[in-house]
Amino acid sequence: MAATIKMSTHLKTSPITPFHSSRSTQSTRPSRVGLKVFASESKQVDPDLTVKVNGLTMPNPFVIGSGPPGTNYTVMKRAFDEGWGAVIAKTVSLDAAKVINVTPRYARLKAGANGSAKGQIIGWENIELISDRPLETMLKEFKQLKDEYPDRILIASIMEEYNKNAWEELIDRVEQTGIDAIEINFSCPHGMPERKMGAAVGKDCALLEEVCGWVNAKATVPVWAKMTPNVTDITEPARVALESGCEGIAAINTIMSVMGINLTTLRPEPCVEGYSTPGGYSSKAVHPIALAKVMSIAKMMKAEFNDELSLSGIGGVETGGDAAEFILLGANSVQVCTGVMMHGYGLVKKLCSELKDFMRMHNFSSIEDFRGASLPYFTTHTELVRMQQEAIQKRKASRKGLASDKDWTGDGFVQETESMVSN
Repeated sequence: MAATIKMSTHLKTSPITPFHSSRSTQSTRPSRVGLKVFASESKQVDPDLTVKVNGLTMPNPFVIGSGPPGTNYTVMKRAFDEGWGAVIAKTVSLDAAKVINVTPRYARLKAGANGSAKGQIIGWENIELISDRPLETMLKEFKQLKDEYPDRILIASIMEEYNKNAWEELIDRVEQTGIDAIEINFSCPHGMPERKMGAAVGKDCALLEEVCGWVNAKATVPVWAKMTPNVTDITEPARVALESGCEGIAAINTIMSVMGINLTTLRPEPCVEGYSTPGGYSSKAVHPIALAKVMSIAKMMKAEFNDELSLSGIGGVETGGDAAEFILLGANSVQVCTGVMMHGYGLVKKLCSELKDFMRMHNFSSIEDFRGASLPYFTTHTELVRMQQEAIQKRKASRKGLASDKDWTGDGFVQETESMVSN
């Protein structure tokens, strides 16, 4: 990749387009409240799923989330062939030798009784670490993918220890392969926290600011910061990442969890030689939590930053409707990881078809037609109380009928009479 110059912590240049992330007092995107909520009578066109995120054009908003579905050349190639909008590779670091996985490393929660073999999978826990493959191997495969799919979007997910030189070296090496963007893993709940990696950085805003400064001073492609939900207020680290020059936020990563206890053996799951460790929780059950976190981030971004920054929604996406919810809250793209592990790479066709069905129902012709449309309908509980009391008073007033005989009219006589009839 040709070298480019980092202009400032709020401006990167790349071969594609400049990226501006300077703060502004409010979003430049006009309100979409009430836009195209119901289908019009005009001739319907086939919805266009194309999205442009930080200057990168994707054929649809569906992105392979970092994890097993992006673990090597073969599976990432399959994702492109099946039609995914973009692929985020499994997280890499400089030294893969320190990454040692165990088996079993997954556990599932089903809708039936605890431990039941029946029932729909609604929760998925993993204690899997980042890529255990040599960095040189992964870099070679990144380059091969970009050579074969020059027009498709490949994003490198990276994570390093608390070491500026290590971060700079890793960024330089992944960029040389031609990748289109970088996602920084500040969110793996079991990402070797003793080395200040993963969520250990994402939970510490001072540490996050410093590392983001290193990253954005070096990177020449768009950078997304992937947020951990295992914090009290997710907007705080998200704000720090954006103020430090990141062009996008991805949320959420998995939620710290203990899947359950086997009531026969009394051992936790997943069980490795009789023992376990807390892991990351994903799948359908996390979807409502992810929506709430994304909503909070989107409101903060709309109020405090310009509209050139991006938001990628993650959490329990298995249907087009699931994806539509994230987009309605302001997400530019939607990531899927566990869903692919359960349903395969062909899931993207179903996702695209169902999202188009939703768009046809409301006569939306593009993703931007409805992105963020539901965000204005969130407010505080205090405001909900005020609005309801005001509405009740208005309804009471409308039932009182005419205040004086002088208010009777000939045209509305029947309705005016009816308004004063006791039920």
